[in-house]
Amino acid sequence: MVRNGEISLADVKRVLRQYWWILPITTVLLGTLGLCAALVLPKKYTSQTMVLVDQPTVGADYVKPVITEDLNHRLASMQEQVLSRTRLQPIIEKFNLYPTDRDRVHIDDLVERLRSAVAIKPMERTPGTESHQLPGFYVDVTFNNPQTAQQICTEITSMIMAQNAEDRQKQVKVTTEFLSQQLDEAKKSLDEQDAKLAQFKRQFLGELPEEEQTNLSILMGMNAQLEANTQALSRAQQEKAFTESVFSQQEANWKASQKGQNPETAEQQLSALQDQLTNLLARYTPEHPDVIKLKNEIEALKKQQAEAPKSDEPTNGNSPAPASEPPQIQQLRAKLRLDDINIAELTHRQSQIQEQIRQLQGRVQASPMVEQQFKELTRNYQTALEFYNDLLKKRQSAGVAGDLENERQSEQFRVFDPPSLPDQPSFPKKIIFVGGGLGGGLALGLGILFLTALSDKSLHNERDVELALKLPVLVSVPTIDVTGSHAQHGAKRVAKTYDAVTTKA
Repeated sequence: MVRNGEISLADVKRVLRQYWWILPITTVLLGTLGLCAALVLPKKYTSQTMVLVDQPTVGADYVKPVITEDLNHRLASMQEQVLSRTRLQPIIEKFNLYPTDRDRVHIDDLVERLRSAVAIKPMERTPGTESHQLPGFYVDVTFNNPQTAQQICTEITSMIMAQNAEDRQKQVKVTTEFLSQQLDEAKKSLDEQDAKLAQFKRQFLGELPEEEQTNLSILMGMNAQLEANTQALSRAQQEKAFTESVFSQQEANWKASQKGQNPETAEQQLSALQDQLTNLLARYTPEHPDVIKLKNEIEALKKQQAEAPKSDEPTNGNSPAPASEPPQIQQLRAKLRLDDINIAELTHRQSQIQEQIRQLQGRVQASPMVEQQFKELTRNYQTALEFYNDLLKKRQSAGVAGDLENERQSEQFRVFDPPSLPDQPSFPKKIIFVGGGLGGGLALGLGILFLTALSDKSLHNERDVELALKLPVLVSVPTIDVTGSHAQHGAKRVAKTYDAVTTKA
């Protein structure tokens, strides 16, 4: 008797001894049914082909590929396109598939039936390889005719390879056109930034940041020129004042001599000229033109003194005839004119230098503001230039990748194993059906035995009696074999047991 759904080992042995014949019957029966099913069910044949993915002959370090999408995603996308209705319906018509079902089954159902017969499975990566790319994939086509399965597999494989080539060509074309469009816009933007930068340089010529040090150097030079010009102007003014004093003295003496007044003696004139020579030598070298000129005047005056006694005395009482100015006065007058011209030139030059200094100071003061604007324009120009160069490199790379696609040097699909012609059906498999039937029969037999054990309510030991009657067992009588010695032995055991029970009572 089974208690609380728990079967003891003794129950198992008892059930197996009593109902052992159920296991072989169920096992053989279901095994036979599996074999019959394998023989009766319609046969399906699977044609398989293996397609490998050949990597580009030129490494990605030299030519960056345009298509960087993972092969799994591309394969899924191609599978959706290849297994669409527009692709499968022509295959159904081409190979005259499902002829008996065309009139009573909708074409969409036939397409779905063919789609379920096609399987595209990626190959597993080889363990230990560093590449993350799939080495290839399998194309399986299952159909009720081996030749038709092979033809469909060939057609599907060709469509996948053509679709891959078309997708790659389209991707390269779209990428190249997009990069060309972006490159044109980037060039237009770069030209605009270049024009702005050129206009800014023309507008602030001389005030650009790279010219600041030059402006400072020129400013220092102009200050030195201004100082030198100021000193030269001061010397010219001093020389003019000195010449004017000499000229006034000479002219006064000459006019006095013309009016009959007592002129200075020649010695006094000579002394005055020598004093002037001493003053000039204190400021200039002996080679200075003014010093040389004054020395010539002294020599001329000395010569005049030497020739003075030989001169005719003027007639007393008569006014002297008009005479031209002496050479000394004419030379001094010419010297004054030269001094005026020199002073005017130095004054004009000083004004020019001061104006240039003011311009340079204005450029230096405006340099920080100009530098800020120039940096902004330069930064925009540099950004546009880098963007243009980057797009130019990408377009050139896309062009080279396109050439590789045209020359079949990029990633390509290659049929390693052509579609096979199956000689054995892939469904149903006899060994699988028979093995499944035998296993199912064994499981069924065990299940029947378990249910039989659960439904058995008979009492087989003292524990079963106590649980069923809820009373303690006083005595148990074993099964007695009434034949031979076993009967005598059993009678003795019964007599002994009876005596024991009587004694206790």
